Amino acid sequence: MCVSTAASRFSGTILYGGQARHPEHGRVHVLGYQNTAVNLASGPNAMLLHVPATGMTPANFVDTGHCPRVLRDMVDALAPPTRGRVSIPEGCVAAAGGPPPVQVFDHDIYTVVLATDPTLIPQALEQVPEHRRIRPNPPLFDFYAARHPGHAIIVCCFDNTEARSANPLLMWYRPHSLRQFVLPALDCHTGGVPDLSAHVPTDHWVILGRENPPASWGVPVTYTADDGRTGHGRFPDRHGPAAPYLPSRVIGARFGSAMPNGDFTIPYTDVMRGDLGALRRTAAAAA
Repeated sequence: MCVSTAASRFSGTILYGGQARHPEHGRVHVLGYQNTAVNLASGPNAMLLHVPATGMTPANFVDTGHCPRVLRDMVDALAPPTRGRVSIPEGCVAAAGGPPPVQVFDHDIYTVVLATDPTLIPQALEQVPEHRRIRPNPPLFDFYAARHPGHAIIVCCFDNTEARSANPLLMWYRPHSLRQFVLPALDCHTGGVPDLSAHVPTDHWVILGRENPPASWGVPVTYTADDGRTGHGRFPDRHGPAAPYLPSRVIGARFGSAMPNGDFTIPYTDVMRGDLGALRRTAAAAA
């Protein structure tokens, strides 16, 4: 459940979507992403995520160095894997005064290229350190420009030695719409353009959270602190800047069979009810 710019293998993906209250921007969405990556290319590689977000900058990327297990803790809360399993039916230019169309910065093991216009990514790669600099892939970037206009395209560049050592990605953002959650799940591990007509194998969890859930909603998460201790809810001191964005309770499901290539969507109202019946994966996903 990932798109890479060159040959790779990803497994054990955890995809989290939730909401939080930002002190400046009010209600925001939160995206968490983690997997085990094996780079099969001879040089640097990158994974791509497209997010229905506006105005993203490096400040939207949350440091998870204090809490490398938070997404796995969410999975543990939902174990065993059969609990909550869901049957899925088949089925730009930056605003004035906003951030620049391409930004390049370091985050965890990655050098991130964050773009609202994917066609500008090849030129921006000159700013990526040589040991992480991927080869330009214009057909892939043109695909994102045509398929997901107005999205934040996130290119996480890494080298061979770093592929397995990443902390989870966690970012908050102002979504295009508050009516539904849209979670990026396009899949292609060859460096080519994703085939939207294909069914692709899955090996991942999709997890959802909400702000201030009642005790009757979902299951509580027992987070693991840096010192190995565990406890319910948040660890504001031990989990550092990630704490305000971590859910106290979650719902979710594990998927392990072939599914249509595309993104996951679920209406906001269904998440509020704790009902996963409307969770869909479809190539026609839109914000």
